[in-house]
Amino acid sequence: MRIAQIAPLTESVPPKLYGGTECVVSYLTEALVELGHEVTLFATGDSRPRRISNWSGCARCGSIRRRDRIAPHMLLMELVRRRVEEFDILHFHIYSFSLFKRQDTPFLTTMHGRLDLPEQQPVFDTFNTAPVISISDAQRHPLPQAKWVSTVYHGLPENMYTPQPVEQKYLAFLGRISPEKRVDTAIRITGRCGLSIKITAKVDAADHEYFEREIAPLLALPYVDFVGEINDSQKAEFLSSAHAFVFPID
Repeated sequence: MRIAQIAPLTESVPPKLYGGTECVVSYLTEALVELGHEVTLFATGDSRPRRISNWSGCARCGSIRRRDRIAPHMLLMELVRRRVEEFDILHFHIYSFSLFKRQDTPFLTTMHGRLDLPEQQPVFDTFNTAPVISISDAQRHPLPQAKWVSTVYHGLPENMYTPQPVEQKYLAFLGRISPEKRVDTAIRITGRCGLSIKITAKVDAADHEYFEREIAPLLALPYVDFVGEINDSQKAEFLSSAHAFVFPID
C-alpha cells in the first residue's frame, strides 16, 4: 500500500529527546516499511527517518520554538492535500477532519492525547463520522459520539530497552512536566517514602508558567534531582537504576 504518515510538528521524527507521539510515529513508519509498504512520512524539516522509503519534510516547519504553532500545521495540511492522490490511505496523528473529509482518499486519525477537555466535545459532535483510532479503550470514554474504528496500543521495538545490572537508588519520573502529569504528586509521594527522586522531563513553553509557579519551588527539596530531558539511549540505565517508576497522572 501507499501510506502517508502525518506527524505533529512539535518535535522531529524520531525525536531527539522527549517526544512520545513522534516516537510512536517513527516506530510505526519503520515497521510498515519493513512489511513492504511504500510509506511517506510528513514531518518537521529536521526529521531524520531511519528506514523510510519516501519522506516529505516541511522545510519551513522546523521543530524549534515557535510563537505561532498553527501556521506551520496549516502549511503541513496543504502539503498533504496537494499530494493526496499519491496515496491509498492517509494516517494522521494530528487533527485533520475539516479538510480531509472533503476529499476521496481514505483517512484515519490516531488520537494520542487526552480527550476530556470541554472544547473537544463540539469538534467530535461536528465530525462524528471521521474515523479515529484510540490508544486505549479508556481513552474513548469522554467522547462516545466519535467514530471509533479500533484501539491500537503503542508498540516499541522488541529489544529497545534492556535492564541494566546497576544499583537501584531512587524513584524515577520520566516524561513531560504539565498539570495533568502531576510531577508535584510524585515528589510528595517520594518525600513520604523517605527516598529520593530523579526527574527527567521536558518543560513545554505552554507549561512554563505552571512550572515556575508550582514545580520549581519543589525542586529545591534535598531529595529531588531535576535532570531535564534525556534521549532513548539513556533511558535503560535511568529506569534500571530506579526502585520504581512514579507517574501519578491526573
